[in-house]
This record gives sequence, C-alpha cells and structure tokens, in this order.
Amino acid sequence: MLGSLRWLLLAIVLTALPVAAGVLVLDEEAPVVPETAAPPSYTSTPLADFDTSVVALARAPFCELLPEDALSEALGGEPAAITTYDNGEPAEIAPGLTDVAHEYGCRIEGPGTAEVRAWLFAPPVPRSRAVELVEEAAQRRSCTRPPQAPAYGAPSVTLMCPAGDRRWASFRGLFGDAWLACSLAGPATLSDVELLDRAGRWCVAVAEAATAG
Repeated sequence: MLGSLRWLLLAIVLTALPVAAGVLVLDEEAPVVPETAAPPSYTSTPLADFDTSVVALARAPFCELLPEDALSEALGGEPAAITTYDNGEPAEIAPGLTDVAHEYGCRIEGPGTAEVRAWLFAPPVPRSRAVELVEEAAQRRSCTRPPQAPAYGAPSVTLMCPAGDRRWASFRGLFGDAWLACSLAGPATLSDVELLDRAGRWCVAVAEAATAG
C-alpha cells in the first residue's frame, strides 16, 4: 500500500512540473502593453510659415472645427461667449448693424476686451471682385497697412485699426474662389509685431479649419 502511494505522489509531481514550466514560459512571453501616449499639445503656426497659395477652402461652416486650444491662445484665456452664423442668417455685420449674412462666420469674446472674428463668403468670389475688396478695405482712413505683413491668399490685404483701448489686426484674402477674413483685437499697448503675430497665428487656425477635405 505504501509503495502504491509513493508511485501516486511521484506521478503527481511529474505531471505538475511541465504545467508549472508552461506557466513560467507563458509569463515570460506575455506581450508588454505600451502605455497610452498623451495627445500632443496644440502648437500654433506663424502665418509667415504657412503657404496660403496652396490652400483650398470649402465654402461651408467651419467655426465648429476650430481647436479649443487655438481659441484660448488667440484670446489669452478661455472663451466667454461664442456667436456663430451661417449663410442666410441675420448677423452683426458691424457694431450695432445687423443684416442677413451671405457668409459663414463666428465671433468669439474672451477675458477683458479680447475678441476674435472670422468669416468666409458663401458665394464664389472671382479675382476681379477680390481686387475690389482689397481696394475697399485699404480705403479705411483710420487703418494702416503694415508692409511687413505676410500674404493671406492672393490677392490679400492686412489692416491694423485702432479701437479705443485696443487695436484690431485683420487679414483678408482670396483662396481659389473663396474669400476668407479673420481678425483679432489686442491691447493698444501691444507692438505691431506682437499684434500681427497673434493675429497671424489665429488666421492660420481659421484657414486650416476651413480647408476643404
């Protein structure tokens, strides 16, 4: 009886050894699951580094495609109020002036006096009309055209306009048959270089959001 028990225990041990070895091998060969990488932080692009001559825009709503980080960077803080409008809807064309818009656009207010705007004409714009729009914008007496400003489409125009305790910088231009405009209000104490850089980065984000496809 004792001998049979010894053979039974030996059989159990011999059976357990391959199983244990198999478990160890499986543990060694178990794939290592990589940690999920954090999404890259938003990095704006200077307008001078953005080739607007090769950008094709879709004449369609685009404001909802703007990255939240782009809004926060342009405004210097979180958006406080966002107003959007589509083609055929009433919109504030100028302070105190509301009309039916033939464009897609948005107006975003931030902390203090910070504000950005963007609008894209709904109908196609031929080059001859774009030249007229550039000339009309350049005739605004209170505004200046900084010579160092990069192009924003072709043709395009850049304006810097005083407005009380702040100044507006805006870029407007033709991308194929799409007329796109964007503007940013900054403190009047900002230098021309700083204001144009902030506005240019904002306008790159606008063009990327409105890019076809």
